[in-house]
Amino acid sequence: MIFKKDNFVFGLVLGFIAPFFGFILYKFLKYRAFTIGEMLQWLKLNPNLITVFISISLFANAVLFTIYINGHKDKTAKGIFVLTIVYAVIAMLFKYL
Repeated sequence: MIFKKDNFVFGLVLGFIAPFFGFILYKFLKYRAFTIGEMLQWLKLNPNLITVFISISLFANAVLFTIYINGHKDKTAKGIFVLTIVYAVIAMLFKYL
């Protein structure tokens, strides 16, 4: 099963992919009327929403991180954490630059 694997690179992959699922989930819950293309255009017109979407997307990483920490899969959790920090730095750059 996917939750039994304990590998740093696997954690990096999960940490990279999970925010995309978080983005899609948030988009469908909050902005159901927009297509993905329209949503991306909306984000270009409203850059303040980018940090909101990144923050919500990182919630998916927080959930995965918690699952792997509680399952004592520390290498995978470290990989997820590293990518979460990278995404958080990117969010801060968008916000303040």
